[in-house]
Amino acid sequence: MKIGAVREYWIVRTPVTPPAIHGLVRRNEKPQQLGFRHSNRLSRGVVMAVQGGRGYGSPWDEKPYETLPTGKKVYVDESDVVTFLDPPKELIPLDPSSYNPAAYLWKKIEDIPEERRHRLLQFIEPRLISRAWEIAGARYENPKLAKMTASKLFSTGGDAEISLEYFNCRTSNASKIFFSNYLGPLIISWIKSFKMAVFSSNNGQIYGRICGGPIVSTLANAFSPLYFEVIEAMEVMATEEPCDIACRFGAGLLAIEDYPQGFPRPAKHPYPFNDSVVIYIRHIGPGVCVGQAWQEGKELQQVPQRLCSDILIVKQYNLN
Repeated sequence: MKIGAVREYWIVRTPVTPPAIHGLVRRNEKPQQLGFRHSNRLSRGVVMAVQGGRGYGSPWDEKPYETLPTGKKVYVDESDVVTFLDPPKELIPLDPSSYNPAAYLWKKIEDIPEERRHRLLQFIEPRLISRAWEIAGARYENPKLAKMTASKLFSTGGDAEISLEYFNCRTSNASKIFFSNYLGPLIISWIKSFKMAVFSSNNGQIYGRICGGPIVSTLANAFSPLYFEVIEAMEVMATEEPCDIACRFGAGLLAIEDYPQGFPRPAKHPYPFNDSVVIYIRHIGPGVCVGQAWQEGKELQQVPQRLCSDILIVKQYNLN
């Protein structure tokens, strides 16, 4: 093998991923050239080995980010996810039939260490959350991929060894919600970020509650803990789009046998959460989901409407 050939190989950045998963192609360039930004961490390690340098410079020994001239840190793996969701305009997609975009997105999220996945809440722009929902729809075309879940607990199967998980959530757009209590109707702005807890009960059922966020947390603690039940769901009722699971709020008076220490007892939900509110969820990668909240209505003649914009849901990392 000639060293010159190896250098040229890395200059054109020939794909190092399996052929089954492709990226994007630049216009008017050779098909084998990837349009994705590619870190030079791996190439430097390989070239050093071929050149017979003093020791092998492993790419994994380097920092997970690159520092720009401005001093800003760009995290490589997280940037790959954002680039795939929002490719530059000069890039065009490959033949959609040649790869599954949901599989590629899943792999890119999987490459991010669990303790860093929370950065996606910051790096993924609000408008790209809806894009992630669309791409996740391709999961259901692959039977093996369709069975994969973002969380062992955040599913209808549950996990006997896991009792409580927290998820940080961010909506793609702030929406106004009519919130009603014993004082009368109020108009509040659905905050852009909140937290939810999901836990397993002794009866084998999975429950959860909205428990964090500047506005939602205050309302939940003052009027109702906003509990929901995790149920099996094949599709969004209003759109018939496929999904994995759903969080059904109902009236709020759930017969929960046990709940995490410090959690309040279930109470009647205020409007609109008592009006058949359901959050439909799609798994898009390990520890990461996207959701759509719908107010489906208790009355038969009611037309389902979106409660808020699309939601990015990322599992909170715990050291224990």
